[in-house]
Amino acid sequence: MKQNEKGGAGHKRSLYDLSITLDTDAGTPLYEQIYLHIRNEIRQGKLSKGSRLPSTRYLAGYLQISRTTVDLAYSQLVSEGYIESSPYRGYYVCGQEELYHLEPAERITPVRTSASEKTLFCDFSPAGVDLTHFPHATWRKLSREILTGEDQTFLQLGDPQGEPELRETIAGYLYQARGMNVSPDRIVIGAGNDFLLLLLVTMLGTGLTYAMESPTYLKACELLRSFSGRIAEIPNDSAGMLADALKESGADIAYVMPSHQFPLGTVMPVGRRMRLLEWAAEKADRYIIEDDYDSEFRYRGKPIPALQGMDICDKVIYLGTFSKSIAPAIRISYLVLPEQLTELYRQRGRRISSTVSRMDQMVLCEFIRGGYFERHLNRMRSVYKNRHDLLLEELRDFREILRISGENAGSHILLTFQNGMTEEEAVRRAAEAGVGVYGLSRYLISRKEDTGTVLLGYATVQENQIHDAVQLLRGAWGLKFHENETN
Repeated sequence: MKQNEKGGAGHKRSLYDLSITLDTDAGTPLYEQIYLHIRNEIRQGKLSKGSRLPSTRYLAGYLQISRTTVDLAYSQLVSEGYIESSPYRGYYVCGQEELYHLEPAERITPVRTSASEKTLFCDFSPAGVDLTHFPHATWRKLSREILTGEDQTFLQLGDPQGEPELRETIAGYLYQARGMNVSPDRIVIGAGNDFLLLLLVTMLGTGLTYAMESPTYLKACELLRSFSGRIAEIPNDSAGMLADALKESGADIAYVMPSHQFPLGTVMPVGRRMRLLEWAAEKADRYIIEDDYDSEFRYRGKPIPALQGMDICDKVIYLGTFSKSIAPAIRISYLVLPEQLTELYRQRGRRISSTVSRMDQMVLCEFIRGGYFERHLNRMRSVYKNRHDLLLEELRDFREILRISGENAGSHILLTFQNGMTEEEAVRRAAEAGVGVYGLSRYLISRKEDTGTVLLGYATVQENQIHDAVQLLRGAWGLKFHENETN
């Protein structure tokens, strides 16, 4: 019999009203058993929206396992959007409608093999964020200081544009980290990129045409299409969006991710950036939305300057977020508006109250001011770089059947097969072997063709999983061991 984490003999245990059963004799890690059970309960509607889960401390004590095991399970559920964390309140189930845009069920539903079920040993989801290194103690300390302070104005409704102190702090951060010299008066804070895109559409009006690359971040594409009505699909190459095609599209606004395009990982060179800025400057009502979603994570060379920092004609709408750099539950994003749109915001946008609590804004402000954010970024860069480097090292012998791209930044890489294997076949074979990989075609706007390319995200994959997962892919994709390799 295998030993459980407290040293006892392996056996099955049931817990709480969740009826979780852990089997220490099973080959599946205990954290994954907890994750799979709660995920299935949510999918089947047994845990409804708003249901509160037991605390990690309580669950660990009841199951007699380490709290780290429960933290891993909850972190995976948070990163995939099944539950959300509320500071000082606990973990709560998200609504089913919020799960609609997650990966298709066949990607994560256990794959049946003969008489038994085989679950994913490792899920290389490109959408994940590592939460095991979240600075809980620091966040709790800053929150306590604000709550117990004499200034209780944070309980009142704040500035619709966002707290002035936080906007000033973000302006300072952008100057140091992104080479942007912006006034706090031009910064607008909101609860996530989705809200800020909706705010932009409200300000600019409907009927505009938005140019987007394909593949792209489809959630933004669907949102803009729903409220503006028209999307111009622009071809791209190794330098990003094609400027000539953009000119011919008749678009009013171009949506780009020049520092690290999702999902291709392309870095737009300065020449192409200048062409896009020239396009925007040709007409008074043309703008570029620069989505700078993960520029903090670059592992080779200096950080890529923001497109906004090169803009001398005031044509770039800069969109930044703390969801990727800190945690998805930190629903704080921000816009940096051109002067003309700042005035438009004062006329139309300020009618909408702030969607981020003053408490959260003040905690984030102190988190940045106190140097905690910089230390957290340095730590996460190191964590992601270690996983990035290890994954590339493990994949070195795969280069005879595929090409690797999108490396050295972000939290995912792309594998393009050169041996005739299709994307669909690669995803299916990997899933049958217990590894989740994701096809590039799911990010195409209209033409859902097989790209022969898959994405491997490493943000939520522990380093001790990577070697075994890659060996499973080796077998799944028919790559033989070299003679000098040992198992």
